[in-house]
Amino acid sequence: MIMRPGQEQLLLPVRPLFIWGSLFVALLLNMLPLGRLPWMPDLLAVVLVFWGVHQPARIGLGAAFVFGLAMDVHESSLLGQHALSYATLSFFAIIIHRRLLWYRLSAQALQLVPLFALSRLIELGVRLIGGGIFPGWITLLGAAIEAMLWPVVTWLLLIPQRRPPEQDENRPL
Repeated sequence: MIMRPGQEQLLLPVRPLFIWGSLFVALLLNMLPLGRLPWMPDLLAVVLVFWGVHQPARIGLGAAFVFGLAMDVHESSLLGQHALSYATLSFFAIIIHRRLLWYRLSAQALQLVPLFALSRLIELGVRLIGGGIFPGWITLLGAAIEAMLWPVVTWLLLIPQRRPPEQDENRPL
């Protein structure tokens, strides 16, 4: 395929070890003891959506559910609160992955705001049903911050796929 100037570079295949490593790093970053501020971005949710959009056959609902259970245990919240939220988020990311990749990163981020807000509302609803306190609507600010992180996370996680392929003097591409 001949690419025009300004067109995106063809990406090399991603290694499964890199996918799982990035998810575990995001889980560890979520587990940092930074306090329980309701507007803090959920990096694991952003990385789960990224891999759900870019590699839907490798990272699906099961992985999102297991990582959600790990976050539930870490935060001592109701078991299944984050699991339900992450599974729903991953489901909708997989549904829109073909359409989403046609847009620029800024437009992708705008389209992901409702997904991240839905994820926050699910967590909030489960927390309130379980007898928790209402932290305020500032929790939805976290969804906007997660959407603003989308271009940064996309750029970081696509770096290994953009490495130059082995050059062959017999093949011009």
